[in-house]
Amino acid sequence: MEEFQLQGLVEKLSLEFFQKPFKHKAIFNNRLRTTGGRYLLKSHNIEINRKYLEQLGKEELIGIIKHELCHYHLHLEGKGYQHRDADFKKLLKKVGAPRFCNVLPYHPERKRTYKLHVYKCSHCGQVFKRKRAVNVLRYVCGKCRGKLIKING
Repeated sequence: MEEFQLQGLVEKLSLEFFQKPFKHKAIFNNRLRTTGGRYLLKSHNIEINRKYLEQLGKEELIGIIKHELCHYHLHLEGKGYQHRDADFKKLLKKVGAPRFCNVLPYHPERKRTYKLHVYKCSHCGQVFKRKRAVNVLRYVCGKCRGKLIKING
């Protein structure tokens, strides 16, 4: 789906379910990670996470758009547009929009790379592996209280 198709879909859903026009921009934001979409208070634009369309389909996308349109129309009318507001909950129920979007089934986990710091006790030979660097002047071996020596890292 292209952005102009998304814009047309949002405008169509706004007229169909809210009987009010959507006069701002609807765009895909590929940087969104944990949310299906968001309504921007200052610009009144709506941003949608493209991954929800790709992984969960058009029905999920329509639900997300209706949810964001609830924020949009209530905010412009000066009513309670936040998730906790009664006006918002009532409008969600009226248009059949979900309160929360579903969890994405596939999100590749990024491996965190970190430098491994290795220390050895000069007295008993105990080896310590740490993600963070340790100040060898302040810390001692937890086993025998001997002096620590940095091996690598």
